[in-house]
Amino acid sequence: MKIISLCPSNTELLAYLGMLDSLIAVDSHSDWPPSICKLPRVGPDLNIDMEKVEALKPDLVLASLSVPGMERNVQELEKRNIPHIVFAPNSLHDIAEDLLRLGETLGKKQAAQAIARRYCSLIETYRQLAANVKHPARLYWEWWPKPIFTPGKTNWLSEISELAGGMNIFGDVAKANVQSDWDEVVKRNPSHICLVWVGVQTKKMNKDAVLKRPDAEKVEAVRAGRIYVLEESLYCRPSPRLLLGLKKLAALLHPSVFPPDDGMDPLLGD
Repeated sequence: MKIISLCPSNTELLAYLGMLDSLIAVDSHSDWPPSICKLPRVGPDLNIDMEKVEALKPDLVLASLSVPGMERNVQELEKRNIPHIVFAPNSLHDIAEDLLRLGETLGKKQAAQAIARRYCSLIETYRQLAANVKHPARLYWEWWPKPIFTPGKTNWLSEISELAGGMNIFGDVAKANVQSDWDEVVKRNPSHICLVWVGVQTKKMNKDAVLKRPDAEKVEAVRAGRIYVLEESLYCRPSPRLLLGLKKLAALLHPSVFPPDDGMDPLLGD
């Protein structure tokens, strides 16, 4: 079977199922695992080159609606009658369901079920540990600085926050994606700031830029020096790799409650 993935999270789902040998092309942003980096690219996830996709004659294209604007890809796939499936995950449960659905589609049902069991087991372990946290951290997740975009209640980062002994300060907004402004962040006064600018490498991000914002000194996270530049790939992609991000965040916020981060993928063991 010849498969094309149109976004990083879909590529990662295939990796967990052991189906990378079936990949013939990926989007421009897919970068894990490293073995896929030599594959042909069909453009960024919001501007896929459908002429190239069609020319490659895939048996299946993995599309997604995890980012606004991706619906154009689905419309083009339908228009061209290219075989495809579409994922639209917002929650950790959705991600497990996507993994199972893909496993069923590709004849890897047992492998998918095994990964999903380990995935759900680790989530439950962290849920139990988080219950021991007496003072949850108030987290502000910054997806983009100008204008400010941050996850809301229905995004997986609200769940990740709780599992790591925290709470998303925009978790009261019943959306997956929230556009706000810095004044509102100051008002909500996070105790920790997590910078995860979508599509930007950590080495190209400067947490000191936050210090220059109006009234930054009024924010507890700024006064306490708790501004973190985190890997976008471990927090912004709806794939099982979010659990790597969970392990890192939990150990950072509450080292006396959670185990230290060993950098090991809890689902793959490496």
